[in-house]
Amino acid sequence: MKNSLVYTLLFLLSPLLTTAQSTYDVVVYGGTPGGVIAATAAAREGVRVLLIEQTRHVGGLNTSGIGTAESEHMIEETISGLPLEFYQRLGNQYGKSGPAFYFESHVAEKVMMDMLNENKVTVQYGQFVDKVQKKGAFIQAITLTNGELVRGNVFIDATYEGDLMARAGVSYTYGRENREQYGESLAGIRLIDTPIEASPYDDAGKLLPGFVERSALTEGQADKRVMNYNFRVMMSSNADRVPFPKPDTYTKGRYILLSRLLKNHPETKFRDIIDMYSWEYPKGKYETNNKQKSVISLGHFGGNVDYPDADYKKREDIYQDHKSWTQGLLYFLANDSSVPQALHDEVNQYGLTPDEFKDNGNFPPYLYVREARRMIGEYVQTQKDILQDRTKPDAVCLGSHWIDSHHVQRVAVSKTQFVNEGRIWEPISQPYEFSYRAMTPKRAECTNLLVPVCLSTSHVAFCSTRVESTWMQLGNSAGIAAAMAVRQKKAVQLIDTLTLQETLKKRGVIIKADHQVWNGMKDIKQ
Repeated sequence: MKNSLVYTLLFLLSPLLTTAQSTYDVVVYGGTPGGVIAATAAAREGVRVLLIEQTRHVGGLNTSGIGTAESEHMIEETISGLPLEFYQRLGNQYGKSGPAFYFESHVAEKVMMDMLNENKVTVQYGQFVDKVQKKGAFIQAITLTNGELVRGNVFIDATYEGDLMARAGVSYTYGRENREQYGESLAGIRLIDTPIEASPYDDAGKLLPGFVERSALTEGQADKRVMNYNFRVMMSSNADRVPFPKPDTYTKGRYILLSRLLKNHPETKFRDIIDMYSWEYPKGKYETNNKQKSVISLGHFGGNVDYPDADYKKREDIYQDHKSWTQGLLYFLANDSSVPQALHDEVNQYGLTPDEFKDNGNFPPYLYVREARRMIGEYVQTQKDILQDRTKPDAVCLGSHWIDSHHVQRVAVSKTQFVNEGRIWEPISQPYEFSYRAMTPKRAECTNLLVPVCLSTSHVAFCSTRVESTWMQLGNSAGIAAAMAVRQKKAVQLIDTLTLQETLKKRGVIIKADHQVWNGMKDIKQ
C-alpha cells in the first residue's frame, strides 16, 4: 500500500517538476516498428506521447530494407490491431483492397509518419539516452546526449539494443543459455551444419578473423555471442542502378576465405551467396539478406561480438565496420580478378536501388541487429512457451513465427575445414501467447517501464519473437498498457490485466490462441 501511494504521488508531482514542453505522459524510446506502433497506440488512448528516434528516420529495419511482414514463415492471421492496420494502409498505397505484407522501405516510412502525425505524436530525431534519473524504482526523467531532460510518467524502451532498460538498472542478459538452464533442446552451441572444405587459417598458420577453435566448444553450452548482423541492401537490375561503391577502407584480404571457396566452387552464383527477393516490388527491384545456409553471405561473422553492451562510440565503430564489410564484399564480387567470370558478369547486372535511402548514399541507415540485450523480467518466455505451454492467463498478443536463428560464429574444425555454427530453423504450426509479464521489469527494479522489443525471453524464444511484425504486436499492447498505467496512476506491473485484455480486444487485438492444429488458413477464435 505504501509503495502504491508513493507511486501515485510521483505521478502527480511529475508535471510540476519541469515545463509542460518537456513532460509527456508516455515516452517511447526507439522509433523501430514496435516503437512507432507503441507510440501510436498510446496516443490513440488519449495520452501525450513523445517518440525519440536515434537516427534521421523512423521505422527501424522496415524502413531500412526489410520489406516483409515475415508472413511467409508465420500464421498471418495472428497479425491484428494496429499492426494489421499498418499493413492495410500499405495495401492502400499500392492500390490493393487488403493488406500488403511485402513493401518498399520508403513507402513504409510514409505510412508510419502518417500514423504518427495523425495521432499527434511528437517525434525527436538523432538523440540517445545518456542518463536515467530514478527515485526508487520510478523513472523520473532521462537525459539525452544533447543534454535535454525529458520527463515522463511511463517509458517504453522499443530499441533493438535495450539501452534505456539497461541504464534504468533493469536486469538483462545477452547471448545463449545452455540447454539445462530452461530445459531447451534448441539452446546453446549448435554444430549441425556440414563442414566446408577451405582452410580457416592464413598463410602464416594464424586463425582468420571471425573464427574460433572447435576444441573450445561443447554442444549445448552457453556463450555470450549473438547471431550475426548484416545490412538489408536494396538492389536494382534496372538501367538507373547505382554501381556498388568501393569503400574507403576496402581491403581485398578480408575476403580471402571467399576467394578460396570460389576457387573450389567456380560454379557459384550470386544467389548462392546472397538471398534476393523481388516480392511485389516494381520490376527490377530486390530486397536482400544474409543467406541462412550460405557459407559466406552478407553476415559479418565476429564483427558484432562486443555490440550488445558496447557504448555508443563503439557501436558506431561496429556499424562502420559492418558497412565496410558489406560494401567491400559487393565490390570484391563485382571487380576482383579472382572472381570467376560468370559470377563477375552476374553480379554486375545489379547495383544499389536509386529510390531508397537517398540521404545515405542509397545504403540502409539501420544495421540489422537481430538480437542484442534481453530483459530478465517478471516472466521469462522460453522454448516451452512456444511449443508446449502456449497459453497465458495474462496474454496480450500472439506470436507464430518459426524459431529462426542465423549462424552465430565460424568454427575451425581442422587446418582444411570449417563450419558455421548456431543456426536454428524450427517450424511452428500453432500460435502461442505472449505474457504481459514478459514486457515488465521486476517490480523492485522499475515500475514505469515497458520493454516490448528486448523483452524477457530466452535466446531460443527470442529467435521466434525477433521479427518486426511480432514486435509491432507487442508494441501495440505496450502502448495501450502504458496509457492505462498513466490514467490509473499505477505501476505497470499493477494494472489490471483483465481490463487490459478487454481493451485490447476492443482495439481489434487477437490475444488468445485456440488449441486446434493450424494450417495457416483457419481463423483464430477469441
